[in-house]
Amino acid sequence: MSRKVIEFDGVGKQYVLGTFGTGTLSQDLNRWWARVRGKEDPYLKIGEVNDRTKKGDSRFVWALKDISFDVEQGDVVGIIGKNGAGKSTLLKILSRVTSPTVGSIKVKGRIASLLEVGTGFHPEMTGRENIYMNGSIMGMTRSEITRKLDEIVDFAGVEKYLDTPVKRYSSGMIVRLGFAIAAHLDPEILVVDEVLAVGDAEFQKKAIGKMHDVANGEGRTVLFVSHNMAAVKSLCKKGVVMENGQVAFKGNIDDSLNYYLNNTPQNSDKKIIECIKDHKPTFNFTRIMINGSENTQSVVPSAQHTLSILIEGEISEDTKTDVLLFLKTKDGIPLASLAEGYYKGRTISLSKGKFRIEKELQLPKYLTNGQLHCDLMMHYPRVEWHLQAPDCCCLDCEGYQEEFGYTINQSSYGFMGLEEL
Repeated sequence: MSRKVIEFDGVGKQYVLGTFGTGTLSQDLNRWWARVRGKEDPYLKIGEVNDRTKKGDSRFVWALKDISFDVEQGDVVGIIGKNGAGKSTLLKILSRVTSPTVGSIKVKGRIASLLEVGTGFHPEMTGRENIYMNGSIMGMTRSEITRKLDEIVDFAGVEKYLDTPVKRYSSGMIVRLGFAIAAHLDPEILVVDEVLAVGDAEFQKKAIGKMHDVANGEGRTVLFVSHNMAAVKSLCKKGVVMENGQVAFKGNIDDSLNYYLNNTPQNSDKKIIECIKDHKPTFNFTRIMINGSENTQSVVPSAQHTLSILIEGEISEDTKTDVLLFLKTKDGIPLASLAEGYYKGRTISLSKGKFRIEKELQLPKYLTNGQLHCDLMMHYPRVEWHLQAPDCCCLDCEGYQEEFGYTINQSSYGFMGLEEL
């Protein structure tokens, strides 16, 4: 018989925009007087849902509102939704980084959280010291942590830097070590935000495999937030779709993904550059184009056999980089990639100042009819990320057709057709 390990009951989180407090002395006094008398905060009754696409009139915003659902022991739950839906706020409340404004959460068991790059690390302490500190916070003894130390270091791949202060680690190294600590220190509940996207492809695969082992082999509970729909589908059994700070749908993972993908409106006026999720501070990007368009949606006509990429910006130091482009289905299944830094060992040398990168890719001759979703990245292979723009572009492919033939659909025939020699 399964038992509930997490219970969300009417959880809400309200923020005040602009200033600390309510913004006026009279409102602060009203709030204080209500608290002294044991009454409800009078300003919880006002406020708007967190819809970033509209300019609101109220200074009070509900980042989360009326969140109620249960998680049972051994469940692997994917929490999905667009940026600003409230996913990270929910996990921060669960991890006790912040407290709910209203409602309550009941948790049974120890929680290990990986929410942001560097969360839970002291930059002046070494990797080894941070491992022991995190274990102690979770209630483990020094001998228990020592037994796990070699396994953690081996998984993270940071043995050479174990006695170096964490402030000298790259963001990828910090994520590797943070995940290794969270996954190996025997938590009953593992909470992972989309921070894994900072790691390279090899580590992401390794981390998802470890989460599979934690959930299926060890019977622990996992809450996983990611925009990588393929990873969510392969790892999770249940899903919660969030929209404007509220639960829009909950059910099995297939139904949840279908709801999310079919109810996410496409904004053809949005720019690709607005989809940048993360980038190295030394880079400043001013213009990004895919398929000759700065917009997130464009058409690939049946007679088109190439795809162009343009990236412009400025950099504050000499750097070697490589451009990655992933073509995926709408549910995140990879179909093809540009990754010359991996399979050819090629990189692009950029000098300090303004830069312009242009790529022209050969598309399959018999491209099928359907949508291709693009992830655009820049990196120095296996070392660090320079740009991450997941799901930054959607290409509507008309599909190849000649003479009396007709187009074939991607959903039925795959990404491309083959030609007889």
